[in-house]
Amino acid sequence: MIYITKIFHFEAAHVLKDYDGPCSNIHGHSYELRVTVKGEPLQDSSSPKNGMVMDFGDLKKIVNEQIINQYDHAFIMNSEMPVDFIEHTKQHFDKVIIVSYQPTSELLLIDFAEKIRAELPGNVQLDKLLLKETDTSFAEWRND
Repeated sequence: MIYITKIFHFEAAHVLKDYDGPCSNIHGHSYELRVTVKGEPLQDSSSPKNGMVMDFGDLKKIVNEQIINQYDHAFIMNSEMPVDFIEHTKQHFDKVIIVSYQPTSELLLIDFAEKIRAELPGNVQLDKLLLKETDTSFAEWRND
């Protein structure tokens, strides 16, 4: 089994509803997302993908379409925020993402994993996601 990883970056803001610290205020992160997939390298000398688990370009396309293009420079908030706040925010900003969960790195990873897994080819499995909020703080999802 071979594991390959591609690293992505995006900027996003979020707010944690009812949190007991400074993250209850709107704030942003320069996120780093590491996506690791696993599989057996293709053994077909007639294929341009010979020797690859997956073309890095194909992985990039999936992650960009499912995650980066959606979340980059977006404001992410829980659907349980006050309705008037959500509506006011939507009126003034283009990229507002409303999720049905607290938008922590941990729960974002679960959401990202589902979206990425649904698009991977059948012979490739999502193995791990790592989402860094800062240089010293990150969450990791593993396909255990």
